[in-house]
Amino acid sequence: MAAVSPPSSTSWPDAAARTGAEASASRKLNLGCGTDIRPGWVNLDRAALPGVDVVHDLDQLPLPFHDQQFDHVCAKDVLEHVDYPRLLREIHRILRVGGTLYVQVPHFTSVDNYIDPTHRQRFSIRTFDFFVGAGARSYYFDFSFAAIGERRLTFFRGPLLWDYLLEPVVNLHFKLQKYYELTFLSRLFPAQNIALTLVK
Repeated sequence: MAAVSPPSSTSWPDAAARTGAEASASRKLNLGCGTDIRPGWVNLDRAALPGVDVVHDLDQLPLPFHDQQFDHVCAKDVLEHVDYPRLLREIHRILRVGGTLYVQVPHFTSVDNYIDPTHRQRFSIRTFDFFVGAGARSYYFDFSFAAIGERRLTFFRGPLLWDYLLEPVVNLHFKLQKYYELTFLSRLFPAQNIALTLVK
């Protein structure tokens, strides 16, 4: 699909220049929202769907926002579709210090990786350690987040009753999440998603 040109910079001025509900909305960004339109957020997608505030292709960087414009960014089911290190760098730029980025991506064992032909990436519970300042390989990139907040593995529900038992146990501690990935458990009981928060 061809990239859609972003709106002019005058369409979304700095939040400091806005008042009331507009100012509040401009501090939260919902990236690649699709039909998940969130009231009180700036909803961005490359498709001009009902409720989308900003039409912009995430493969076309930079994003049409000012430095440190947002308190919160949501990237739910987005990063697997793009060159995500470049997009994370842009999100880091537009987040204020102390701001948070919520991420949801498919786990590398998830069948969703293979159903959707637009998925380009695979993720481990440890992938985002590379983007945190204290990480062992944070020197890979010229930006870094300050910390990772809560991170969870989520599992399919419905008829897979054992997933209801496995999910809370695996998420008791980061060491258990790593153990799950490193052993037969992840192949026998595939996860669905990774959900975590990055703090700038």
